[in-house]
Amino acid sequence: MLKMKRIQQIKEYILKNQSVSLDDLVETFDVSKNTIRRDVQKLVNEGHIQKVYGGVAANHAKLEAFQDRQIRNQAQKRLIAREAASWVKDGDVIFIDSGTTTLELIHFIHNKQVTVVTNNVDFIVQAMPYKQLQVISTGGQLERKTKSFSNYSIAEELNLYNFDKVFMASTGVSISNGVTNSSPVETTMKELVVKKGRDVFLLVDHTKFDKYAMVTYCGLDEIDYLITDDPLNTQYVNFIEQNNIKLFVATDKE
Repeated sequence: MLKMKRIQQIKEYILKNQSVSLDDLVETFDVSKNTIRRDVQKLVNEGHIQKVYGGVAANHAKLEAFQDRQIRNQAQKRLIAREAASWVKDGDVIFIDSGTTTLELIHFIHNKQVTVVTNNVDFIVQAMPYKQLQVISTGGQLERKTKSFSNYSIAEELNLYNFDKVFMASTGVSISNGVTNSSPVETTMKELVVKKGRDVFLLVDHTKFDKYAMVTYCGLDEIDYLITDDPLNTQYVNFIEQNNIKLFVATDKE
């Protein structure tokens, strides 16, 4: 087995099982313990896993403050948002999820005649000057870390809407764990929005792949459009093709 392929399979195996011993990896992949140690160290250096007593464990994506996430990879996030915004047409009813990448949509749709339903507090504030944007807040409890509204009893209200397009964010994405989120209170709303969207867009930069957070709100196969900033590996490309997902890698065209 080629080294890079083996390391990729080891990573997926650890992500799936959450934590494993080195002996388990040696037996599963039929290589020496020294080889496993080198492969594991590479994954640790890349931030995918962490060493624990007696073995290794997957790195869980943690809920960070909105301001901390906003400044990371901001240029890439804006490119992703620009590509996503190109799909928004006048007259659309859309949902914009809480997130630092989805927030960037405001820069590219503010001149369009659309109805926006959102739990994204910063989007609501930044939309104030643009009268052509009809903005509807989901309401509920203010989550300060994510600058979003959450609401356990949102189901009845969301069922009133038929979204032309929904633009979703994620803390971590993987084939085995799907599209995940660090805030359990937001999960019910996200699940409903995905089901109510005619076209579901997932906006994630390259740092979100092969990571997962506390709660899965939809499978990766439930996404219609995946927009990111870096080419994906063969495993993801094959999965995307098999599930008829449209993939777009946003680049600086100007």
